[in-house]
This record gives sequence, C-alpha cells and structure tokens, in this order.
Amino acid sequence: MSENESAMPAVVNDSDVEKRWFLGTLVQIKLDGRTTGGRIGVFEGELPRGASPPMHSHPQDETFYVLDGEVTAWVDGEPRTCRRGGMAFAPGGTPHSWRVESDTARMLVISTPAGIEDYARELSEPAEWPWLQPPVDGRRLPPERIAAANHAHGVREHGPPPSA
Repeated sequence: MSENESAMPAVVNDSDVEKRWFLGTLVQIKLDGRTTGGRIGVFEGELPRGASPPMHSHPQDETFYVLDGEVTAWVDGEPRTCRRGGMAFAPGGTPHSWRVESDTARMLVISTPAGIEDYARELSEPAEWPWLQPPVDGRRLPPERIAAANHAHGVREHGPPPSA
C-alpha cells in the first residue's frame, strides 16, 4: 500500500464482503487497506469452541470486539474473559492471543493500520458456503506456508496458544 493512496468512501453490507475460511474459522473481510488507504482493516470472524492462535505479535494494533459468545483474551499476560459487547486491545508489538470458550463466537477484528486482513487472506481460501467449515484436527496448512506468511506480514509467534 503506497502512502500516496487515499481512502475511498465505503458502505459495506453482508452481501458485499469477501468470505474466507482461515485456519478453521470463517472470516468476512469488511474493509481492507485497499479501500481505506491503509488506515484500517476490519473483518468479522466466526470461530468454533477452542479456536486459539499461538501467542503472537505483529506491527499493527489489533482490537477485538466480541459480537456473540465468550472468549478468553490474553493481552497483558493475564487471562481476561470477554463476553458479548466486550473488547480487547493489543497495541502493535504486544504478545497476545485468545481462546473461544463458548460453542462458537463471533468477533469483529480491527487492524490499525490495515494489514491483518491481508495476513488472513494469505493463509485462507475462499469460503464455499457462508458458515464454519467442518472441524479439523490441528492446522491444515503446511508449517512452511504459515512461516512464510508470518515473515511477510511481521507476525512473530511467542509460543503455543495459552492455557487457562
């Protein structure tokens, strides 16, 4: 994204969004850096029970807003419960993770500046239907592909998903 590119006005409806399966979750990319001039990226995630990324950090600030369900968030080393209407904020470079405690959860993920949505695109595939895919045992992508995406997007893994 060039610094000279400008943001475009946008109104986004559910029928307009890009739906992708991302490591066992469904993401719907609402706004990306191409539209916002790199200012913000926003996607909605639908996540199954137990979904939890490794403890990680990246250059962007990341804000999670829980739309439905219950999530445990680690943003300062301590587990904190976030239920519907709860939020967690991880400044860029801060190790963080989360885990879905309810049967499913829906979260709005906000990346400032944009970029996390491009990471999700790189490690996902177009969703064939607009709901969660069948559960899988562990990661489905080769570790080399995940490592390449981590390097390309400045994502650093700090350890496995946290346990309570």
